[in-house]
Amino acid sequence: MTTNRRDFLSWSTHGLTATALMSLLQRDGSLSAADVVAKGSQPQLATPGEAADPPPHLGAKCKRVIHIFLCGGMSHLDSFDYKPLLEKYHGQPLPSTEKPETFFGKIGLLRKNDWEFKQRGECGLWISDLFPHIAGVADELTIIRSMIADSANHTPATFQANTGFRLNGFPVLGSWMSYGLGCETDDLPAYVVLPDPRGFPAGGTINWSNGFLPTRHQGVAFRTKGSPIEDLFPKWAGQTGADARKSQGTHVPRSDGGLFDLEAERETREFVATINRRHQATRPESDLAARIKSYELAAKMQLSVPRVTDLAGETAATQEAYGLNRDETAEFGRSCLLARRLLEQGVRFVQLFAGGSFGSPRINWDGHESVKENHTQEALRVDQPVAALLRDLRQRGMLDDTLVLFTTEFGRTPFAQSESNTVGGGRDHNMYGFSVWMAGGGLKHGLSYGSTDDVGWKSVDKPVYWHDFHATVLNLLGIDHQRLTYYHNGIERRLTNVHGEVVSDLLA
Repeated sequence: MTTNRRDFLSWSTHGLTATALMSLLQRDGSLSAADVVAKGSQPQLATPGEAADPPPHLGAKCKRVIHIFLCGGMSHLDSFDYKPLLEKYHGQPLPSTEKPETFFGKIGLLRKNDWEFKQRGECGLWISDLFPHIAGVADELTIIRSMIADSANHTPATFQANTGFRLNGFPVLGSWMSYGLGCETDDLPAYVVLPDPRGFPAGGTINWSNGFLPTRHQGVAFRTKGSPIEDLFPKWAGQTGADARKSQGTHVPRSDGGLFDLEAERETREFVATINRRHQATRPESDLAARIKSYELAAKMQLSVPRVTDLAGETAATQEAYGLNRDETAEFGRSCLLARRLLEQGVRFVQLFAGGSFGSPRINWDGHESVKENHTQEALRVDQPVAALLRDLRQRGMLDDTLVLFTTEFGRTPFAQSESNTVGGGRDHNMYGFSVWMAGGGLKHGLSYGSTDDVGWKSVDKPVYWHDFHATVLNLLGIDHQRLTYYHNGIERRLTNVHGEVVSDLLA
């Protein structure tokens, strides 16, 4: 979508965020809307964080993050955690007297991996054929094979992966990052979310909540199909503002059949802008001040969002690399390519969700019925785009100061989800041990850390909890996880609660 001079001037007079926009354009008394259009962009002013003890506390290795979250529970045993003994013991009972805690409670016989594993890259990491493209960038990966979650239920486990807590009401990682580090631009949010167009994750929009942090640190969801943000641009009687102005002169149609007096509308918005400025000067931390700031950002986004979300300017080779020319990969490919473009524009944290919530047929990684069928479908959507993203970031020199996270809420069981004497095609939830990976600056690449037992049920060597994972991510960003706090209800809250150890063996 492009923005011409007439459309822009119409938005600045009649848009829902017009009061904020006029204030922004004229805040120094010298910048006009025409000047902005002529220059093609707005001034790039960094938005500072709000932490009482502002980072950096440490030497930062990265300054921005892309977080890819696989909703539903990816099977580590079929992807990044090779267990040869599963094939040997296939069809036998779990060699333990302990009854596993699972979601559906069906403990079938052990099941071998559905995809062949091979050693990949110069580093020799074991990765299965489920992810052939990601396997091709194995030397960029830092795999943690000993993750542990505290719940085998999707919603609390997803909350914990994002906030460190199993209950809602707590800020997510992206919000903490925005609060601590701010944003490198003032015309886009610090934290952008790209949901799966098929549906939201378990728990819905709570997964990008600011919790008790100031409102401006909430994630802003962009669509990857159609209009990126609903109602970003005004419409009158089915027309754009420019078309309506052209056809009606100084008036535009109202929904009730009447006409807006544009001059009266302008004067009203100028008056409201004056009142807003007075309020912000006297009560800068109020809810109304936060709302005014959100409108100011929305006003700027009327220019920045069309620019950053227009992928047409990318080369044919780039679009092909991300899979935009294939039906299976086009949706997630657009998300990955948009994530890179958002980082280039100064966005601090971009979160991509691969998979939605519940339903039938499944639209996530929840392979209860058949891991083979389910994971084939889901991996096909993300494998090529994610590998292309890593290669693209590396080629552009961005991966050295960007952190890429590839996580899921828990893993799958080494035994089938079936009757005790059968080998079914599906696997149940497994919170005791699973795999995630990281890539980017400050990490030891081509490394695997920790391990599960011989059949991949429980983490037994160097277990990593979500608090440890989050502490390590913050460390790479130059943040001491014990110093990034927010006082709420009598407690100095933090992302890692009262836990968390940096996994120093992962750091270069």
